[in-house]
Amino acid sequence: MATKAKIPATPLARSRRARQLSARLAEGYPDAQCELDFSTPLELSVATILSAQSTDVRVNMVTPALFARFRTAADYAAAPRAELEEMIKSTGFFRNKSTALIGLGQALVERFDGEVPGTLAELVSLPGFGRKTANVVLGHAFGVPGITVDTHVARLVGRFGLTGHTDPVKIELDLNAQLPRAGWTEFSDRVIFHGRRLCHARRPACGACFLSPLCPSYGVGTTDPEAAAALIVGPERPHLLAMVGLGELG
Repeated sequence: MATKAKIPATPLARSRRARQLSARLAEGYPDAQCELDFSTPLELSVATILSAQSTDVRVNMVTPALFARFRTAADYAAAPRAELEEMIKSTGFFRNKSTALIGLGQALVERFDGEVPGTLAELVSLPGFGRKTANVVLGHAFGVPGITVDTHVARLVGRFGLTGHTDPVKIELDLNAQLPRAGWTEFSDRVIFHGRRLCHARRPACGACFLSPLCPSYGVGTTDPEAAAALIVGPERPHLLAMVGLGELG
């Protein structure tokens, strides 16, 4: 049975723990990446806006037809609202998202020659963009490191004891101070993978978690290895089970 780790009590201790977790996450999810399908900064911007209150799987079902119909910022700026709403309806909040996408297209045409800008300050000035969306686009379309604080990251870093904040901006700044800048994007991706596959909101798989020796929240989910193993999902499942000696359950 794992021994519950102590909550790191000082900034230095939190930084050390964050780096230990980052290294271990890299072993668990070496191929973690953004799970939204895209080929250009504009496509990623649109997909990320659509992903709010939706799933990447659902967004990826919608975007092929959307990207074929609307190829440029000018296309979104001039989009027939009824058609756009119908195409994205299944992602939820489609009226607000349509407003954001049309506004995004107009802002890009009017202020950035139709191109998605590559700085945080410029991105957060665009319709539909907050820091989360901006960091997704910076990290995956431009190669600029950024911490993406989505619901998974916020939940997990709280469980890890890396922050006492619930405000996404404050969480982002805490993590920025704890981790080397070059690894910010990869850390976010791996934490998101861990949240989707193992450290679930309601029933985390504590008893089959390779991070349990570093986690002060060990025990909030089931600690029985076999029951925990059954909760792990995703293509990495056999690898994750093997990391904790449960390969026979894979």
